[in-house]
Amino acid sequence: MSKNEKWKPIIPADKTLPEFTPVSLILGLILAVVFGAANAYLGLRVGMTVSASIPAAVISMGILRYLLRRDSILENNMVQTIGSAGESLAAGAIFTMPALFMWAEESHEVAMPSFTEIAAIAVCGGLLGVLFMVPLRNALIVEEHGALPFPEGTACAEVLLAGEEGGAKSKVVFAGLGISALYKFITDGLKLFPSEVHWNLRSLRTAFGLDVLPALAGVGYICGQRVAANMFAGGVLGWFVLIPAIVLFGGDNMIAPAADRISEMDVMSIWGSYIRYIGAGAVAAGGIISLIKTFPVILRTFTKAVRGIGVQRQDALRTSRELPMGAVLAGVLLIAVVIWLLPSVPVRLFGAMLVIIFGFFFATVSSRMVGLVGSSNNPVSGMAIATLLIATALLKGTGMTGYTGMVSAICVGTVICIVAAMAGDTSQDLKTGFIVGATPMWQQIGELIGAVVAALTIGGVMYLLHAAWGFGNSSQLPAPQATLMKLVVEGVMGGTLPWGLVFCGVFVAIVIEILGLPVLPVSIGLYLPIHLSAPIFVGGMIRKLVESQKADTEEAAALKKDRVDRGLLYSSGMIAGEGLIGILLAVLAVIPMRGGTVAQYIQLNFSLGNAGGIVFFIFLLLSFLGIVRKVR
Repeated sequence: MSKNEKWKPIIPADKTLPEFTPVSLILGLILAVVFGAANAYLGLRVGMTVSASIPAAVISMGILRYLLRRDSILENNMVQTIGSAGESLAAGAIFTMPALFMWAEESHEVAMPSFTEIAAIAVCGGLLGVLFMVPLRNALIVEEHGALPFPEGTACAEVLLAGEEGGAKSKVVFAGLGISALYKFITDGLKLFPSEVHWNLRSLRTAFGLDVLPALAGVGYICGQRVAANMFAGGVLGWFVLIPAIVLFGGDNMIAPAADRISEMDVMSIWGSYIRYIGAGAVAAGGIISLIKTFPVILRTFTKAVRGIGVQRQDALRTSRELPMGAVLAGVLLIAVVIWLLPSVPVRLFGAMLVIIFGFFFATVSSRMVGLVGSSNNPVSGMAIATLLIATALLKGTGMTGYTGMVSAICVGTVICIVAAMAGDTSQDLKTGFIVGATPMWQQIGELIGAVVAALTIGGVMYLLHAAWGFGNSSQLPAPQATLMKLVVEGVMGGTLPWGLVFCGVFVAIVIEILGLPVLPVSIGLYLPIHLSAPIFVGGMIRKLVESQKADTEEAAALKKDRVDRGLLYSSGMIAGEGLIGILLAVLAVIPMRGGTVAQYIQLNFSLGNAGGIVFFIFLLLSFLGIVRKVR
């Protein structure tokens, strides 16, 4: 403890500044809804989400400091705390819950999930994620200050401390948002050129293409060249090794699960019938391998957290005040009862017990992992897969089989997935607050409110996107993570998976691990269409180009850092802009007009084709580089 007694936050504990105010609450909730919706769209399209803490902090700094002339770092911190809750809750929900929509489309035995059911599940998961983090704060944030870096939480604190610089940075975020929004509207709204370009390569017995969209390039930049390259490598393995091999050896044979001769199938059908299952096995194995490798760290963290429960700091400093432990325990118990008894949540007492036990365990795991590697690298999907494997097997053992058991398993998995995502986000925000000198209790209350509002929003967003395009079977919303979770539950419950293909993927993941490569990025690239991993790779190469600048002097190093940071902020804006226009186009796609919809009415009568898509994408990338390399 002595190593932390010397720590002095930026705002001293005996100084009071505006923090939890009506302005910070309203602005934070708006950002929670915006980033939650944008990340829901992004996650359903590519199976990945991005942290909203830093973009929320930058936007908050610009609005509060420049537009409203308010000067309180703690108020800005509260905005980003509330705003980031929407992103993390959306990440947990869209990785699992779309499976309920898919089952409702496939079978009359499953009713379409109601808004009440979605909201109830999301609220329970969001609140549990925050409450579970309360007893962990002292052990992970305070006691291990200096040991756990919490990279995004620390970076967010730096943005907040930048003051005037934060306002300038907000212009970069809004520039990316505006350009991306306009680009997205032109391609997917006006249909001036296709957002997905595709070429059949008959001589190679495969195809190649890419989605020429700004958000994917932004994701690649944020992930970095290494992760983006690993994802693309998985895509190359699937599309230029496995698909040609299947075509070559398959010939006129009809091989399950496909119902047609391989020679009569197009490339996308082969991917959907075979490669997707191989990729699913690789992703599942990758998630389990990641958990096994980190198990010693997980065990140590869990032990420390359990020992730290109930150990309250004896001082009465503002920077040490938290939600009372009695209120936390009462809240957890109440939520467990709600999960058990609420008709709209199809989980029995046994399922509610699983939620609490696994929820607290994975909240501990998630918070520790976020402290080490950051929210963007938090293996939430691996935790969800492990949860679903165990929960489905246990529910099946208690007699809950068929669709009833599968729906219950997905609901359990959804709550735990949201718990893990929310706990990780909350720990990052509390770390930021610890550095700047915020009041933990107000941050925890802000997270709870943000979680509730985001949970009420996510149901509407899901219904809107499903009505516009559907989940799983459309190129607009393939919902890769949710489809994988659905396959896992079906495979355990009913044995419907083509296990041969799945185990091929498992051993591909093992080979990747033996080679010393990161398993999950390569496996995700194998699972996703190459049309998604290719533009992500391009974004990663732009990051590599920016980082390759020489930094042999202090001035050059500062300029390089400024350019890398500008790229991160611009990428965040591009992701938000495309996500928001995606939501707008979904609204237009369900509004009737003149025998069709508004979305159909605004479409142009001509298209520039693949060539136009490539040309516009090149211009987008050049503008990206221009913004990043601009010297302020």
